[in-house]
Amino acid sequence: MELLINLFIGIIAVFHIYILWFEMFAWETRGRKVFKHFPAELFPKTKTLAANQGLYNGFLAAGLIWTFFIENVEWKTNIAIFFLGCVAVAGIYGAISASKKIFFVQGLPAIIALILVLLR
Repeated sequence: MELLINLFIGIIAVFHIYILWFEMFAWETRGRKVFKHFPAELFPKTKTLAANQGLYNGFLAAGLIWTFFIENVEWKTNIAIFFLGCVAVAGIYGAISASKKIFFVQGLPAIIALILVLLR
């Protein structure tokens, strides 16, 4: 069970590191390929906003990675619950406000990991 929990947390953390990179450093290049419906002239204008969002995704990744270094099981569980809960809420909100796909790539993995942590 612990291996499965760590696998989910690791994958979710790596995904959020990717989002950090994408939104902070590749918004005007990779962003145009991913968000084809977004008008091209808005990418330079929204670069700072995207970078800010990327930074927050980095904080989520850092919190999840932190759980790998906590030895106390109760403390590790509480930190994992907090950060996975944040990711789940972000995924649900993203699905409601932007694209349903966000729920499946961000929200659902976090919810599954959260359930596994709670069943630990």
